Amino acid sequence: MEKILVTGGAGQLGSELILALRLKYGTENVILSDIKESNNDPNFMMLDILNKVRLREIVEDHGITQIYHLAAILSASGEWDPKKTWNVNMNGLISVLNLAKDGLIKKIFFPSTIAIHGQYTPKQNTPQFTDFSPSTVYGISKISGELWCNYYHNRYGVDVRSVRYPGIISWKTKPHGGTTDYAVEIFYDAIEKGSYECFLSAETKLPMMYIDDAIRATLELMENPAENIKIRTSYNLAAVSFTPAEIAKKIQERLPKFSIQYKPDFRQEIANSWSQSIDDSLARTDWGWNHNFDLDDITDTMISNLKIKLQDNV
Repeated sequence: MEKILVTGGAGQLGSELILALRLKYGTENVILSDIKESNNDPNFMMLDILNKVRLREIVEDHGITQIYHLAAILSASGEWDPKKTWNVNMNGLISVLNLAKDGLIKKIFFPSTIAIHGQYTPKQNTPQFTDFSPSTVYGISKISGELWCNYYHNRYGVDVRSVRYPGIISWKTKPHGGTTDYAVEIFYDAIEKGSYECFLSAETKLPMMYIDDAIRATLELMENPAENIKIRTSYNLAAVSFTPAEIAKKIQERLPKFSIQYKPDFRQEIANSWSQSIDDSLARTDWGWNHNFDLDDITDTMISNLKIKLQDNV
């Protein structure tokens, strides 16, 4: 029986990945850990990912076989304290990789990101292998993490797998500290306020993905036979690309009174350095990836579920 630890599991991605993993492996076999306490979680453990001793204790005491290593400081938040971001993102990963090198766990998932893209990265149909020159410490830590993953696989045989997530859209949990957060915030404000002030310009096109696709991609990657996983840095992953103006138009088709204003802030410069669309053909070829949600599907799903959620919170 697999015993799984999810680090940094209380965030936007982790909170839904936990549910999918527990549905497959059972609640008792999937531990949620985070530096902040998760209320009422039936199998939660407090963990600062920089505490190597505590991390190893959890792995040994509970017979952990896999780690989904989500603990990280994100792109926008990371710019406020670059040294802390590097410390958390880099040294946390090295600690997890060393557990596998020492034979304590057998498989690792490491999330990478489009934040590894930079000034010289091709903006259209960004290929799997190209120039990466990230402009944020978050992106720098992630591309460095990819290289460490590849190194540990080649040198020590560590089975570590990774995808480069685009912006993730979900109605269940609000994101915090990311440059693509507007694509979730806009739906909340559309329903609660009827308007939204966007921190990116109207024509800023970025790759995005609905959370269900992101979770399914993660599980499919991890469940594929090792011989199908030919890239040990990180696979490009894509679904849809759109601008704030395009998503606003889709919302207005369903909520005609909705309005949007644009007030770009420091996150605009970050977004400008990222790709607009991504070539993920190798993920589709190697392990059968394919997305399900387009922009209309995302808009319908977000609005219908948030109407219920926000009404229940009144």
